[in-house]
Amino acid sequence: MPVLENLTTLIRKARDSVENPMPDGGLINIDALHAAPKLTLPVKDTSAEEDARSQLFEEGLFLARQDAWGTLGARIRTSDTARKMTPGGVPEAELLAEGARADVITAANRAVNAGDDANVTRILEDMALVFDETAEDHAVAYVIAMAHIDIGWAWRGEGWRQDIPAANRAAFFRHFKCANDLIDRFDPFEHDSPMLAAVRCALLSAETRPRTRACDDYEDLIDLAPSAAKYMRALGNHMLPRWFGSFERLEHEAMRTMERTQDVWGTGGYTWTYLDALSVDNDAFDLLNADLFCQGIRDILDRQNDQHSVNVFAAFTGSALEPDGVNQDARAKISGCFDWIVQDHLREIHPRVWYAAKGVWAARLDDRARIAKGRHRASAALERHASGLPPVTTPTADKPAAM
Repeated sequence: MPVLENLTTLIRKARDSVENPMPDGGLINIDALHAAPKLTLPVKDTSAEEDARSQLFEEGLFLARQDAWGTLGARIRTSDTARKMTPGGVPEAELLAEGARADVITAANRAVNAGDDANVTRILEDMALVFDETAEDHAVAYVIAMAHIDIGWAWRGEGWRQDIPAANRAAFFRHFKCANDLIDRFDPFEHDSPMLAAVRCALLSAETRPRTRACDDYEDLIDLAPSAAKYMRALGNHMLPRWFGSFERLEHEAMRTMERTQDVWGTGGYTWTYLDALSVDNDAFDLLNADLFCQGIRDILDRQNDQHSVNVFAAFTGSALEPDGVNQDARAKISGCFDWIVQDHLREIHPRVWYAAKGVWAARLDDRARIAKGRHRASAALERHASGLPPVTTPTADKPAAM
């Protein structure tokens, strides 16, 4: 198995000399520290988190293909009520439901690409019959509602509103209305169901006045599942000006979320809320409290130190964070976290995480290419670390060619 040699236990200052890493894995080897105990970091092309997600997806897919909707609904409800999550903090219920609707989404997307609205409607009408046969099961309703949302986005696409054909926009709103009508029969608090509250947040994109509801809907969701970091990250993204908020609202909601989840995450709620917002909007640093954000990383990794989560923060601080932009002091402090994250927590490399942390939407590569690029980014970051150099994310760091 390819490994990256990592001498993090002693590297705190610049060292004498370093050899270049061998291509495509190999070792980062510092002979000058030959007397030091050395740690090897295995490169896990498939991580425990990815395995768990795949297993849950396949379980949902299998049960749907067997028409075992009663069993599937019970399985989803049990996971939702128990707040079961993968090691990296993704709700199991959502992954089961994703697998359950996968075949429908694949078939419907083909019809969307062909502009065949009638066939899309027929596919979803067939799926609606399942709900009629499952005694108003809110887990099955969730699967169907999320199918409508997925297909609505397929019609809309990712372009600017003015660039979307009128027929596609109409289809988007029609599917979102179907999802809303279906899920509106069930109260998230009555059913003790975070997944139902999550649908309400997903439906905000089709609301006439989403800004007035966004904070309240996300507050309900996070109060129902404060351990699910995914929901706090989604809140932060939706508080950006491009969605339903502003930088002032982002800061406000990050503080409120931190206070409401302090018993679970310490100051980590602040960090989770900001994480995706910082990744997609360089100006989101404007009001960021870097000390709180950095302390939040520590609090998170003290509580959730699975290697997927560690790789998320290592990749962000060591590779993905943009060094240039507003609030240079905050950027410098956050990039400085890379040293202790690697030293105290990083035990294996997950290339897909490193790839996804930096512009995954900008280049649609196949999986092999993603793994290779993610491995190279991790290797470059750890080589700088082993050499006593600051990360490329540090505002004053020398910037090598982008990888």
